[in-house]
Amino acid sequence: MTSLWFAGFLLILGLVVVSFGADALVRGATSIAAALGISPLVIGLTVVSFGTSAPEAAVSVSSVWQGQGSLALGNVVGSNIFNSLMILGLAAVVSPLVVSRQVIRKEAPIMLLVSVLILPILMDSFLSRLEAAGLFMGLLIYTGWAVYSGKKAPAQEVEEVEVPKDKTWQSWSWLIGGAMLLVLGSNWMVDGAVEIARYLGLSELVIGLTIVSVGTSLPELATSISASMKKQPDIAVGNVVGSNLFNLLGVLGVAGLASSSGIEISFDAIAWDVGFVVFSALICLPILLTGMVISRLEGVLFLALYGLFLIRLFFDATGNPRLEQFQFLLLYGIAPGVLVVLAISVGLEKMRGAQG
Repeated sequence: MTSLWFAGFLLILGLVVVSFGADALVRGATSIAAALGISPLVIGLTVVSFGTSAPEAAVSVSSVWQGQGSLALGNVVGSNIFNSLMILGLAAVVSPLVVSRQVIRKEAPIMLLVSVLILPILMDSFLSRLEAAGLFMGLLIYTGWAVYSGKKAPAQEVEEVEVPKDKTWQSWSWLIGGAMLLVLGSNWMVDGAVEIARYLGLSELVIGLTIVSVGTSLPELATSISASMKKQPDIAVGNVVGSNLFNLLGVLGVAGLASSSGIEISFDAIAWDVGFVVFSALICLPILLTGMVISRLEGVLFLALYGLFLIRLFFDATGNPRLEQFQFLLLYGIAPGVLVVLAISVGLEKMRGAQG
């Protein structure tokens, strides 16, 4: 029991250190970029976006270096599912999300496209370094497109970041100190997660899909809930869409490149867990594309779907004999039903808009 408590303490301590490290890294990098003459708009679309995914990247790279490739994949996949279902669901329950910004409506289809493309890439149960390089190249292309679109978008549609006015030595201190904290904290998180998995008899993939992914997604959760309470739905949704894209392209890409020979992945993880990523992106698409409301009811639906994801994961991890029946219900009953309900909801909302 002592080892379990210590592992839990190490996991939480690592999460806190990683969070502080990410904030420090973003502050330092933002100040340095501003000193080099880079505009606040470009800084927001690049430096800050990379920084918010720094915890996931640090933990995933540390996992790969310690021979825990399944933990790295679980962290990325679990974070995306948590972002799309739990964070958007909670934000919508707090305050219905009216999404109208054009930039987000362009990014939503890209998020779905990337989510779908991940499936064939991983279908051979292996992420090679070449495939990882392709993902990272996709991130660079996406970032360039985001900067270009941001510059063309109307001023009211683009949020510029506030640049801290630090001295040069202070900026570099924040940057280097933040990077060191990220490395230290991510190692502690991985050590704690692996120890918990061994103690509970669970796989590193399951721990990555749950505890680790939720922990690294807490900054996104806080940002989206705060934005929802302040009636800033575009920030709440944009935070989720941007984080999901950076996770799939950047975090998974960097983790694959950091490995010596690629990452091995179980077929079950691809079929169900990565499949859940695609499904969660798919159900977000019609709402975001039409600039409609993610209502409280739809928010509750998202939360329920996340609960079903955890139940399936629990059944699988514990060898529950009802796993096959539950998966059949998910695949042929609940999933089509959710799509039909959302299609009807979208149709009704468009009719109201046409009448209005």
